[in-house]
Amino acid sequence: MRHSRTFHEEAAAEFDAAAAYYAVERASLSEAFISAVEGAVAQALRYPEAAPLIRGRVRSLRVERFPYSVKYSVVDESIRVLAVAHDRRRPFYWEGRR
Repeated sequence: MRHSRTFHEEAAAEFDAAAAYYAVERASLSEAFISAVEGAVAQALRYPEAAPLIRGRVRSLRVERFPYSVKYSVVDESIRVLAVAHDRRRPFYWEGRR
């Protein structure tokens, strides 16, 4: 089964903001962050129900090397990324997103 992916508008903005932050630190760090997030999303696409449920139908995958997690839900044949969330800030702020 092949899943597709969509990003909640705010999740896409979070991803862009974090990548921009790392780019200020060092361009290669930003590239590594983008690659790590894309890797987590690819893992969710391959094994959509493997990540633990954390709230209702929302699952969480850690982003390798960075203090972020991808919060997503499985909807029909699709992965809906609800947040690219920093692990040490505002837990569950994304809860109202669909």
